Amino acid sequence: MEKRIFKSTNDEISLLGFGTMRLPMTDPETMEINYPKAEEMIDFAWENGVNYFDTAYGYHNGLSETFIGHALSKYPRESFRLASKMPSWMVQTPEDVARIFNDQLRKCQVEYFDYYLVHNITENKLDRIEDLKMHEFLTEMKREGKIRHLGFSFHDCPEVLKRTIDRWEWEFAQIQLNYLDWEMQDAAGQYQLLTEAGLPVIVMEPLRGGSLVSLSPEALEIQCRANPYLSPAAWGLRFAASLSNVLTVLSGMSSLEQVRDNVKTMSNFQPLTETELNVLPEILTAYRKAAPIPCTACRYCQDCPKGVDIPRVLAAMNHFHASKSSFSFLQHANVLGPDKQPEHCVGCGKCEKVCPQKIQIPQLMKEAAEMIRTFERPDWLQL
Repeated sequence: MEKRIFKSTNDEISLLGFGTMRLPMTDPETMEINYPKAEEMIDFAWENGVNYFDTAYGYHNGLSETFIGHALSKYPRESFRLASKMPSWMVQTPEDVARIFNDQLRKCQVEYFDYYLVHNITENKLDRIEDLKMHEFLTEMKREGKIRHLGFSFHDCPEVLKRTIDRWEWEFAQIQLNYLDWEMQDAAGQYQLLTEAGLPVIVMEPLRGGSLVSLSPEALEIQCRANPYLSPAAWGLRFAASLSNVLTVLSGMSSLEQVRDNVKTMSNFQPLTETELNVLPEILTAYRKAAPIPCTACRYCQDCPKGVDIPRVLAAMNHFHASKSSFSFLQHANVLGPDKQPEHCVGCGKCEKVCPQKIQIPQLMKEAAEMIRTFERPDWLQL
């Protein structure tokens, strides 16, 4: 497994990081984790040199930290690096910061976090972080040895990133970076700012929630023509890992097959060639035609006050754009059940305010509801 060095401490980090937001589940409704399958994935990753494991307070409805604490407890503590995050949007008082942090240590069965982040910084959270003394408390935890390295994860524009860098002292940052968002969300500008500030970059969403794996037939054909030996996932991982200031690339893997493929990609790592880089614009053109909604299924929009399962509705819409199959779209929509349908959306806008991708969710829910009505009762049936 390729390793990169955290310069201030010479800490060796695996180029592939294991993200625990999309683990296999026994129940998608409760997001209960399938322990045997997920633990098999962790074991394979650890045995093949992956030593960076990323979790968060809210992943899998709060179950991810408990699972990863269990899964890693069999291994020597010095053999892995564990990262978790303070949910900036959930904290109401300074006392909440301490309570959540101590709860995380308990759930993860550790006495310290190697890497700890203020989670999901956006412009409207900057003053909140200051007022609730989050950074102040976490800095104290670092002094006490309960945090080895303090950073933040980020979902906003370069201007807000610059203010975040200047406002507090950090050691690293985690940003959404992939070959689609390099220009679409100016990941290039964010990467440049962090590099100039001397902050190593941890990459999240290198495959945009899996959407850069589930490409249209046209995009896949272009990839195969350029390099028939690379999986779609390998294209995304290699793009992110080709950047010299990237410390590790997180992948939210859901199956052992995905772990095997990603480990293979990041072992004896080879950056994208000039020929492969030059074909990316062609792949992106085909991608945009097939999947116009840039949802990564991060689920920050949940829980909807009216119960709508927004990520799955958007996934169904993207699937329709790729397949053009109304029958398949209705199959995806019917799986949601009657209480989670887009028709229940009241346009409150709560989801849109927290969406890292700035998706106009209420409008799309209206469109999805209309698609369901149209496909269930097509014009020729109503004559």
